[in-house]
Amino acid sequence: MPVVRRDTLRSQLADALRDEILAGRLAPGRNITVKQLAEQYGVSATPVREALVDLAGQGLLDVEEHRGYCVHAFTAADFRSMIEARRTVIEGMFQCGGEEWLPHVGERSLAAMRRRGEEAERAARAGDLDVLVHYDLRFWREIGAAAGNPYLADFLDGIRVRCWVFAVPVLRGRPDLAELFWQHQGDLVDAIARRDTATVLELVRAHSRHTLALIDLLDAS
Repeated sequence: MPVVRRDTLRSQLADALRDEILAGRLAPGRNITVKQLAEQYGVSATPVREALVDLAGQGLLDVEEHRGYCVHAFTAADFRSMIEARRTVIEGMFQCGGEEWLPHVGERSLAAMRRRGEEAERAARAGDLDVLVHYDLRFWREIGAAAGNPYLADFLDGIRVRCWVFAVPVLRGRPDLAELFWQHQGDLVDAIARRDTATVLELVRAHSRHTLALIDLLDAS
């Protein structure tokens, strides 16, 4: 029988809890404790405590003295600020360094990006928000990883996770998910494949504008 290392269990628990938060099953403002989760997952308190510390470090949980942890409640203002931060970084990634790293994006990476984008679009058309979030995160994670800077990729992925934590409760159950979702992933991958930095940059900027417009639309509805 293979031995499960404690740091692996910690990572598995953190991933499982992050998925619960992303899906809205651990709602914003929800209090959670080490004891409660250790009993739920049938593990000792130590890896649970470590996983919660990791999620707090990612900004998904707030530490409440003598009460455990609370799922962070992001606001529309937080969402706008996160999108602005993401826009600054990802546009800089393409504008300042795109000509250096775009030529080195291989066919396997391009194929993976295309698959994730197609699955995200398919989920949006089907109105399946959970699958959409999963593949959207994987699509943009592939884009970030292609630049070859793991710190940059981790930052962009963390921002996108937190944006979805805010957006999922707002979007849940809406029948017009396909109309609201940005659907130019294929165009972006094509531009990357052509090493067309200018078009890539314009598409990334268009995505940021679309996302900011989306929050205004949701606020008004």
